Amino acid sequence: MRRALAASMRVHGTTSPNPPVGCVILDPAGDVAGVGATAPPGGPHAEIVALAEAGGRAAGGTAVVTLEPCAHHGRTPPCTTALIAAGIRVVHAAVPDPNPRAAGGATALREAGVAVVFGPLADEVGRGPLRAWLHAVRTGRPHVTWKFAATLDGRSAAADGTSRWITGPEARAQVHALRATADAIVVGTGTVVADDPALTARRPDGTAYPHQPLRVVVGYRDLPCGAQLDTPDVLHVHSHDPDAVLTTLSERGVVDVLLEGGPRVAGAFVAAGRVDRVLAYLAPALLGAGPAALAEAGVGTIGDIRRLQVDAVHRVGSDVLIDARPSERGNQ
Repeated sequence: MRRALAASMRVHGTTSPNPPVGCVILDPAGDVAGVGATAPPGGPHAEIVALAEAGGRAAGGTAVVTLEPCAHHGRTPPCTTALIAAGIRVVHAAVPDPNPRAAGGATALREAGVAVVFGPLADEVGRGPLRAWLHAVRTGRPHVTWKFAATLDGRSAAADGTSRWITGPEARAQVHALRATADAIVVGTGTVVADDPALTARRPDGTAYPHQPLRVVVGYRDLPCGAQLDTPDVLHVHSHDPDAVLTTLSERGVVDVLLEGGPRVAGAFVAAGRVDRVLAYLAPALLGAGPAALAEAGVGTIGDIRRLQVDAVHRVGSDVLIDARPSERGNQ
């Protein structure tokens, strides 16, 4: 399953609106016969890729897949049909498919005499590349990760507005790698005016990653002429409402959204309950003045505080990354 998870990570960001699935086919002796991952939309699913690599060695073997195989005919035939035809005897799936259109894969396999086991590495897989897709299927809206960088006293810029660079090169490189897995990056018009960002995903040597997310600007102000985001391929959503923004993105097949700025846009998403994950890069530095990372977020008293559950804390160069999500306790 870890090998299947690694395969899914390699295609993360290239499969939407389909899920980034990984699959490993074991022959009857338990040796790896094929490894596959979901191709871009219209291409084969992970199981089909892995079966093609395995060939005749799949007969009597086992399929290990991060998501329950689909049983419906969409752009491609059902994966369950291919697994049964190949002679697979056992399927280990990390998580069930919550999509009603694709449900029934396990039932179809079992009716054909294939044993199906759910659960290996379910939590790890569910918080990995499948996280955004699973969220989108369950809630009907894209998954939003708010990423920000701040000093230990919570400042995202100095008093004069300068903000480059709060965090170190390792953190910045990690953020660019994160962009390369997102479907869309969202900023407000204020960020465009203040920082003139490119919002591209670049390697440390300056070359572009193969996958570039949709660049999105929200707000009513016109973009400055000559700005890096003043181009036809940038989506300008003339709204401040998070749900309106997410609806527009969902209609374009966006599943995984990276919210990058600035404090007012982030505050609007937090206030609306539309932030599903927080990635906070904290630099060991102090400014004492300047804009905070988060503006008005619908919190007027301590009883309305937005509690988060910390999933992980990492050192990234000289900085600290806190990976958190809204607490199930809500605002209590």
